[in-house]
Amino acid sequence: MRVTSKGQVTIPRDLREMVGIAPNSEVVFAIENGRLTLAPKQMVHPEAERDRLARFIETLDRLEGSGAQDVDADALMRLTRDR
Repeated sequence: MRVTSKGQVTIPRDLREMVGIAPNSEVVFAIENGRLTLAPKQMVHPEAERDRLARFIETLDRLEGSGAQDVDADALMRLTRDR
């Protein structure tokens, strides 16, 4: 499977049907043990959602202050635009 330049992939129909991902349904991405996971939103339990949010906040806290302070927002946008 190949990722497009826009970061898109096609989930094979058999896999979508096995886990209940229908057209226009919402999905949730998470990182678990170094792996990116995808699940239909309706299957995510509130406890799992809280844990996922807590891990995300912990990651943001670890990253705080780690960026280059001399790069302004406009310069950053120029660096990342159209990738």
